Amino acid sequence: MQKKIALIGTAWPFRGGGIASFNERLARAFIAEGFDVTIYNFSLQYPSFLFPGKTQYSTDPAPTDLKIEVCINSVNPLNWLIVGNRIKKTNPDLVIVRYWLPLMGPCLGTILRLIKKNHTSKIICIADNVIPHEKRPGDKPFTQYFIKPIDGFITMSKKVLSDLRTFTQTKALLTEHPLYDNFGDALTKAEAKKYLSIPENSNIILFFGFIRKYKGLDLLLQAMKILKDQKEKDPTILLPRLLIAGEFYDDVLHYKDLIQELGIADLLELRTNFIADQDVKYYLSATDFVIQPYKNATQSGVTPLAYHFEKPMLVTNVGGLADMVPDGKSGVVVEPNAAAIAEGIKKLYQLGENFYLPQLRKEKEKYNWKHLTGAILTLAGL
Repeated sequence: MQKKIALIGTAWPFRGGGIASFNERLARAFIAEGFDVTIYNFSLQYPSFLFPGKTQYSTDPAPTDLKIEVCINSVNPLNWLIVGNRIKKTNPDLVIVRYWLPLMGPCLGTILRLIKKNHTSKIICIADNVIPHEKRPGDKPFTQYFIKPIDGFITMSKKVLSDLRTFTQTKALLTEHPLYDNFGDALTKAEAKKYLSIPENSNIILFFGFIRKYKGLDLLLQAMKILKDQKEKDPTILLPRLLIAGEFYDDVLHYKDLIQELGIADLLELRTNFIADQDVKYYLSATDFVIQPYKNATQSGVTPLAYHFEKPMLVTNVGGLADMVPDGKSGVVVEPNAAAIAEGIKKLYQLGENFYLPQLRKEKEKYNWKHLTGAILTLAGL
């Protein structure tokens, strides 16, 4: 008889981004291993006034290979009781829940307590963040409430595991963030640049993903100014164009003013709308290197995306980023300041893509979905 998995977290019709794409890909990995998987998705994830982007919803068609039940209202306690009892009655062998924001603690913690009453389901949490990047009142008590019914935790960075240990000693496994291999195959740079209307002979570096303060885009813009000034003094320095692909979840005017102040608009390709899943491959394929200038981090979904498309990276030495990008192998690791980022970009181009590719491809082999599904099943004793 097929074992049943209830996966609680974001999926379609919410937009792809990191968590929804991850959950759908994880469901497919378990289905491929013979499990019966149902995703219990949100009907309301965030109230509109709390959502920083333009829309929460995807324009992509519904996936036809997944069972997705749209049922969880994150702010309605009566709904939590209904959903918790509903999942409890299905007696899933395994419940997997994503935790990325303490705001979800009361909702998810209540649902899990009700499921636990069936005395059947093992509950495993994939913890993206335990202490959030942007702190808010209530973070600590919401997280403390959430973790009580959990039987085991998966973390994808040492930083999150360390943060988790300040709340609980419940068993936990550290595993690599698997590849985002669900966005299609790489294209040639020429094909990708043509699609994006970028000059074919341009050198491109890429900042990809939602634009938030902690991701350090301002540091990268300042680094571009440093490179531009150096180019004026030394014409032999290669000055790439910066492709910024992702929606603003931060004050747009702050960045516009900074770009004008630095005088670097001529070096930028701004694609600051939400990047649909079907377009991801064009942005990753067009670039020479992926730049992650974060000021703080746990892990990043951009890293496994870059691994899938075999793009060397620059990451800053914060959180778990350097663990996933060995310096001198998959790219360069620098300190989180503009001068260091500028020097790192120069180093990437001095050594070139072909220098990094053999080691990057070797590192890439670590990020298989079977490692994650195996770790979850081990924790659950299944």
